[in-house]
Amino acid sequence: MSAMIEVRDLARTYGSFHALAGVSFTINSGEIVGFLGPNGAGKTTTMKILTGFLSPTGGGAKVAGFDVVSQSLEVRRRIGYLPESAPIYAEMRVMDYLDFIGRVRGMAQAERVTAIERTAAECDITDRLHQPVGTLSKGYRQRVGLAQALLHQPPILILDEPTSGLDPNQILAIRNLIRRIGRSRTVILSTHILQEVQATCDRVLILNRGQIVADAPTEQIQSAQAGGALVKVVFGAGTVRLGTPALRALVAAVPGVTRVTEQTAEEADQQAFEVLAAHDVRKELFDLAVTQGLRVWELTKERSTLEEVFRRLTGSAEEKAEADQGDHGGADQVEPRS
Repeated sequence: MSAMIEVRDLARTYGSFHALAGVSFTINSGEIVGFLGPNGAGKTTTMKILTGFLSPTGGGAKVAGFDVVSQSLEVRRRIGYLPESAPIYAEMRVMDYLDFIGRVRGMAQAERVTAIERTAAECDITDRLHQPVGTLSKGYRQRVGLAQALLHQPPILILDEPTSGLDPNQILAIRNLIRRIGRSRTVILSTHILQEVQATCDRVLILNRGQIVADAPTEQIQSAQAGGALVKVVFGAGTVRLGTPALRALVAAVPGVTRVTEQTAEEADQQAFEVLAAHDVRKELFDLAVTQGLRVWELTKERSTLEEVFRRLTGSAEEKAEADQGDHGGADQVEPRS
């Protein structure tokens, strides 16, 4: 695969604030990459540099082999960009709007006609071409926004929160459209919706405080970056019944266990825990139940969600300290949801 985007030691400062502090990554042709990070992590700054809106204060980047600073116009010709708020004009008909975008990009009339027909079909808006943009649903406005980004057939597509504010049916339709578009293009998808990345992206880049904290295929990042094996165990009373704090302490003492989180059990006489460990500890948990005279109702190895990985990698120092305190014999811990 050829590299379509190459970022090396990218830095951007605003006075004393370091929005980016030495970011490096490469994206190959045909990849759909999820770009994640909390507010202020540096996602938008990175995208603005890649699209030519900002200049870096250190390092550099190339898009399709062209430098983003010294060859900015060549870069822009090869990128389709959809910001969070689609740049569309409500009073224009869809066809007129796309024709206007084509003229801005210097496309000849015959080329514009062909491009509008092709892109409308690709984005499923052919039957809306003569409708005013302002009368479209938000889902269709997003499709029009995608159409303007694709009009000049760019090899690279950068999407910023493309499903923000859409209903579930519209979200599913846009996700399917992005996957279809991504078969022939390189796509960067920035979003706060982690399920969006799991459903759409081949690879995940996570930024935190201006630095890359994770970069791996989506499936791999949920296992390798999760910090070990995640096991769900549900105990029931056998010959004895232990109180939840005492049982949680016994589970936390199992070698390799790094975190124990109390879960809601289905039955009143059950006690459920989510256990994070350095390795698969199902055998050890079963042995614990036998020695303590407990029944085991459920003992399953689970895959860490991207949400949990994201929280672990980008949580504040205070959140991590609280988690560590809970992991070493503190009060029963209920994990916050991001």
